[in-house]
Amino acid sequence: MKLNLKVWRQKSSSSKGALESYQVQANEHMSFLEMLDVLNQDLIDQKKEPVAFDHDCREGICGSCSMVIDGRPHGPNAGTTTCQLHMRFFKENDTIVVEPFRASSFPVLKDLVVDRSSFDRIIQAGGYISVNTGQAMDGNAIPVEKDLSAKAFDAAACIGCGACVAACPNGSAMLFTAAKASHLGLLPQGEVEQNRRVKNMVHQMDLEGFGRCSNVGACEAECPKGISLENIARLNRHYTAAMMASEV
Repeated sequence: MKLNLKVWRQKSSSSKGALESYQVQANEHMSFLEMLDVLNQDLIDQKKEPVAFDHDCREGICGSCSMVIDGRPHGPNAGTTTCQLHMRFFKENDTIVVEPFRASSFPVLKDLVVDRSSFDRIIQAGGYISVNTGQAMDGNAIPVEKDLSAKAFDAAACIGCGACVAACPNGSAMLFTAAKASHLGLLPQGEVEQNRRVKNMVHQMDLEGFGRCSNVGACEAECPKGISLENIARLNRHYTAAMMASEV
């Protein structure tokens, strides 16, 4: 199948970028990234610079394959990362626009690659448990309510890809921050530091320049792992409680 691509090309974060047009011959069984591999091989054969894009596992786990396809983070399929999007969902002679994630807190490094280290700093601010637990305990030694463990597991499914930020009209990172706070705070081991964790992570999120959440819901709709808005509501409750407790 022949496809017409419009790909964002930008040499560096300080240079001006623009969409460039290409044609590529793809197979319907290819993934989107494999199609880009074919494009890059064509460019290399023509002695041209290949398109830079992030990838690692190509199994929908690492969250590296962050790009906007036809105006939607990770493309048109719900619950699907870019690397798991296959070309059978496109048609012969389709024109596909491929861009990097658009957010001031995700500066473009080159072409489709953005700097998402702001997420790392949010996690470093409080996304951990520092309680000295001593020697490793048996997994069943601490009983955890089934409903809580299920919610913690669902929140832990967040791969930190940044689709929530790219989809949000405000560029908010609330869904990501809430997921990371929930998957630790809901478990007994993480509950001890819950208030401090939430305050620190939200503070760092603000320092990174992410926008405010206005409950549009685009983050949940575009999240490839289906992280629920329920986590944002939980984060807001804990943050309010933490701020009130600090004023006492």
